[in-house]
Amino acid sequence: MNPLQSLLEYETFIYTLPQHYPSVTRSTLVVARRGATAATLSGEIELSNGLRLIVREKLSFATAGAIKSYGYEAWHGHDLLFWYDSQPHPNDPTLASTHPHHKHLPPDIKHHRVPAPGLSFAQPNLPFLIAEMAALER
Repeated sequence: MNPLQSLLEYETFIYTLPQHYPSVTRSTLVVARRGATAATLSGEIELSNGLRLIVREKLSFATAGAIKSYGYEAWHGHDLLFWYDSQPHPNDPTLASTHPHHKHLPPDIKHHRVPAPGLSFAQPNLPFLIAEMAALER
């Protein structure tokens, strides 16, 4: 079942993340409704390996593809490890396979981008991100 089918289902999914993902030790994620079919998601997830994921999503449940834009940042302490965003870069042919989904990596984290096949506007991205970060050794 896809929790992005309705705002209520997505809220339930977000607020029960620690119960479904044992690596999540703390969540400050908040779904802020912006009307009957719109919302924002923001906050932070802490994982058992000491990593943190900062989350920002703009959501609309009026049409298919409920996630309209996002930014996800992975941190270890004060060190930014990588981030994902949905800002289009149509002039970068290396990102065409997953346009507009991409990941920023060191070195030159702002400009070093790679495709992000695990991200979507139509499915929740948090399961993929939690699994990716839980697998990192710290």
